[in-house]
Amino acid sequence: MKRRTVLEGFIALAALPFVSSCSRELVAEKQRSTTIKIDPITVTPLEKPHEEWRALLSPEAYRVLFEEDTERPGSSPLNKEYRDGTYICAACYLPLFESQHKYDSGTGWPSFTQPISGHVGTKRDFKLIMLRTEYHCARCGGHQGHVFTDGPPPRGERWCNNGLALRFIPKGEPLPELRG
Repeated sequence: MKRRTVLEGFIALAALPFVSSCSRELVAEKQRSTTIKIDPITVTPLEKPHEEWRALLSPEAYRVLFEEDTERPGSSPLNKEYRDGTYICAACYLPLFESQHKYDSGTGWPSFTQPISGHVGTKRDFKLIMLRTEYHCARCGGHQGHVFTDGPPPRGERWCNNGLALRFIPKGEPLPELRG
């Protein structure tokens, strides 16, 4: 068992006495007021075992993409990437974000105002006790990050991504063929 998982479990257990029906109501209200726009998935998901992805990725990228790990804030070179281009999934190369939607959120991770329509899927995530929306590549299922409702106008969304889960392809360079 990973140390992080154990620590998250201890934090969750310590917080249980403080969770009341009142706080559950606040979470439910927050869920109702969240307006994240999720477009229907438009790509065909891959049926590839995680072990095959492990052979194609660095150990760090594999942990982020297929074990839902999180890289250290401020550690990604993509934080300082300001050229025009496309951000693709580091596993299967599906385009996920266009550079015109990237912004500096001050969080230490590459952040975007919106993904490419139909190229991400979402699920609920309670790992840090509070409800978050995790998103992943719609093609390979690789974990990318979390989406929050504290982004800039007009959408108000912050798609906070692990840099290890992305590759940047500058404008003018051909996108690599999808792999998988």
